[in-house]
Amino acid sequence: MLKQSSPLVLTALLLPTLIAGCLGSSDSSNSFSGVRTNPSQVVDGLNITATPQGRCGPGSRPETGMQGRVSQADHDAGLAAAGFACNTQMVGSFAPERVIGTVGGFKVERYRDKAGRDCAFADSTLLFPTNILDLELGVNVFDMSDPTKPVRTARLITPAMLSPHESLVVSQEGGVLAAVLGNPAFGPGIVDIYDVSEDCRNPVLKSSTPLGLFGHESGISPDGKTFFSGSPSTSTLVALDISNPSLPRPLWAGQYSSHGLSISPDGNRAYVASIGDPAGMLILDISEIQARKANPQVREISRVSWDTVTIPQNAIPFTRNGKQYVMEIDEYSGGNSGPLPVGIHGPNVGAARIIDISDETKPKVISNLRLDVHNIANREEIASDPGAQNPTGGYAGHYCNIPTRVDPTIVACSMILSGLRIFDIRDPANPVEVAYFNAPVKPRVLTLPAPASNWAMSSPAFVPERKEIWYTDGYQGFYVVKVTNNAWK
Repeated sequence: MLKQSSPLVLTALLLPTLIAGCLGSSDSSNSFSGVRTNPSQVVDGLNITATPQGRCGPGSRPETGMQGRVSQADHDAGLAAAGFACNTQMVGSFAPERVIGTVGGFKVERYRDKAGRDCAFADSTLLFPTNILDLELGVNVFDMSDPTKPVRTARLITPAMLSPHESLVVSQEGGVLAAVLGNPAFGPGIVDIYDVSEDCRNPVLKSSTPLGLFGHESGISPDGKTFFSGSPSTSTLVALDISNPSLPRPLWAGQYSSHGLSISPDGNRAYVASIGDPAGMLILDISEIQARKANPQVREISRVSWDTVTIPQNAIPFTRNGKQYVMEIDEYSGGNSGPLPVGIHGPNVGAARIIDISDETKPKVISNLRLDVHNIANREEIASDPGAQNPTGGYAGHYCNIPTRVDPTIVACSMILSGLRIFDIRDPANPVEVAYFNAPVKPRVLTLPAPASNWAMSSPAFVPERKEIWYTDGYQGFYVVKVTNNAWK
């Protein structure tokens, strides 16, 4: 029986089916079927105004001009070297000096093990093997018992952990850490699964199998029993049963241009940041996967797009006062890229938004999370700022996250040159930027593609009880930031 077969045998048996689906199978009798709906277009215009800002309290080092800007004048005056902070302060860091390549990646995850130990997991590469230049490698494991002094206790260097791209995920309930081997295009889909439940400082490898088909991004069910491997470049999405992390098995694969995705608390819905046509957010009914039905079918419930869309990065569901929403962010800019998927300081910046899904068949964008530097009218003025012309950086967004999916009060976003930005979302229709932290710029050995500039790219993690946010900067490493002045309500 398949359940008794080794992972390699499973792969050999299932790969023809997976490949057939990737090449466009339309047979509704196989697991690649999906019911597609017409998109509901939200006409929000291109000239969206920036999110209003709150007041910076005592101890702040506020920006000198436009919201989110770090100008050449700021560099020349030493202000960038001091960093900018509004209602935040740095608590601790793990940041090498004189960085050559990259030392921070795309994901930071927090986990508390059975003994109550607090750990952080952070990948160290944006593009493998640029971190090798700094003798960094794989996914860093930090003991966060003292947040002022993060202690690296392990490096995970199995195939997927060497280059997880944007796929590193953890399940607090399931006690598993997982990733799929990926890169900016797509990787060969090796999925690594670790048990972190007993001692998060020393994760235990349970399996490393080529079942993800192609790798780039991912998702995991809250119970930690289902892992999704997404590859937008190949339009493939694969679901794996990892309830036995030592023997994962394929459940389903489908043709969706999935970037990041998040799963509902009950496991029955997937909220997908899709780069398909049109790009936007789509909601999938994955209840048959969750129920472990034979030959599960996935059905599309709805999708929504917006006029400023660039590359949808991730979509996270949450409730506020009992009402359902999704927080979505696009990466990079667009509008001048020609054949390239991203723009070089393009006029359109996707940034982030809150989507009302109280009627999941008719999702609707109700507000935007963006800065003045993202607005079309300001793009020409800031085009010559250090790092602005970096096609995979510049003044744009990359990741957002929330501290809880039930009544969150803030969203924290990595906005590359503009650093970590924090928004109050107690009123989802009227968010306010209440804090930010742009780490002190340090000298770099290599000044291309960005001259001594920050590169805040990672999805942040949260410690609500201490009002801390953890994130990584590609050029600088791992940071622990405390939100001050009661900005995090």
